[in-house]
Amino acid sequence: MKYCKDKKSIEEIAITADFLRVIAEDNRLKILCLLKKGEKCVCEIWQFLNLPQNLTSHHLKVLKDFGLVSSRQEGLKVFYKLNQKVTEKHLKILNKFLN
Repeated sequence: MKYCKDKKSIEEIAITADFLRVIAEDNRLKILCLLKKGEKCVCEIWQFLNLPQNLTSHHLKVLKDFGLVSSRQEGLKVFYKLNQKVTEKHLKILNKFLN
């Protein structure tokens, strides 16, 4: 495992482990799959998940804090979308370890 010995690689392992912990939760992964199809209002997301809105908001906050999703407010509604650039960055790093 030559790749896993330098300082940068060790940091990437830690970041990738955090990424996997975030997406390992079923509802968060469902949210990412839903947002892959395009921007959604939080009201659409919680209904899709069949969860209370406050629990859905918690999962969205975790994803947003990690940078995987972004949000914008339009009146009283909050819309979320996948942050494709960040997601691709994490997948690229993960791919280094798996290939």
